Amino acid sequence: MPAAVAAPGDANVVEDLFGFLRVLSDGSIVRSPDDPEFSPITFPSDHPSVQWRDAVYDKANNLRVRMYKPSARAKPVGGKLPVLVHFHGGGFCLGSCTWGNVHSFCLRLSTEAGAVVLSAGYRLAPEHRLPAALHDAEGFLKWLSDQSVNAAAADGWLAEAADFGSVFVTGDSAGGTLAHHLAVRAGSATPKRGEGDVDPITIKGYVLLMPFFGGVDRSKSEAVEFPLAELPFVNLALLDQFWRLSLPVGATRDHPIANPFGPDSPGLDSVEFPPVLVVSGGTDILRDRNVDYAERLAALGKPVKVIEFGGQPHGFFTLDPWSETTGELIRLVALFVVDSCVVEPKTA
Repeated sequence: MPAAVAAPGDANVVEDLFGFLRVLSDGSIVRSPDDPEFSPITFPSDHPSVQWRDAVYDKANNLRVRMYKPSARAKPVGGKLPVLVHFHGGGFCLGSCTWGNVHSFCLRLSTEAGAVVLSAGYRLAPEHRLPAALHDAEGFLKWLSDQSVNAAAADGWLAEAADFGSVFVTGDSAGGTLAHHLAVRAGSATPKRGEGDVDPITIKGYVLLMPFFGGVDRSKSEAVEFPLAELPFVNLALLDQFWRLSLPVGATRDHPIANPFGPDSPGLDSVEFPPVLVVSGGTDILRDRNVDYAERLAALGKPVKVIEFGGQPHGFFTLDPWSETTGELIRLVALFVVDSCVVEPKTA
């Protein structure tokens, strides 16, 4: 990060995201070292039933994963636990697996879903524009695969608890977008021969929590106009700013990463999807895009389920990780995991 200092209102600032990220007129980028106000340090940082630790999964880019597992007394006797790979949100420009709200949500997810949770970081825009984040997400799954087969490189703390045959990819907002693209790439891949008949990890399903999709044409929920005093935190101007800062220079919101059904996006008809759970919020500006995404997958015959939390805003589970509604979300995710683990695989 350049050693530049920009004060609020500085005429040299051409983009400003809440003061956490500023782009200057000379192209310099200034990031605040502080966590945002919606990620207070008052959120619990530990839980009596969960152990956690950090690891580096990509040394070249200094990318970390924060790993969580229920304590021994909370695990089934002699059993291993499903793995939930989690990618945080933030419009591809903000966020971290170490932020207090993300950390607190993952603590609760691990203990109440009874799962190993791997909260993986990725490179952020505009320093690293898309598809950098997607490449990092793919790299993390490769790291996880190596953990399952390479005893010399394996993290014993993780391997002791993780069932690598029951992996789920979850993502919040931009992380949900990553989950979709990982699903498409995995479901479109041609099986490699001569490298063993069993994949080192098996992804049983994907959980898209209010995924961050876009498009040149506005959805109905995006077109709602709010009085300034009632403008939601996640609003249309913010979404457009995220896309402007994260997509390749010159790309529109119909870029395939932003719009899975855009004019240049690959068709999904032949993609093999495992079960997919899509979560939407009734007052989320992205609500209609989320529901439309699920309905289109269902129309293609994909195993998708959508759950809507009426009256809830975007990212309610990280705004208040210990709320009753967040607890209900985690209960439904846990149920999805259990149900997906007993689904019989398709036969050719």
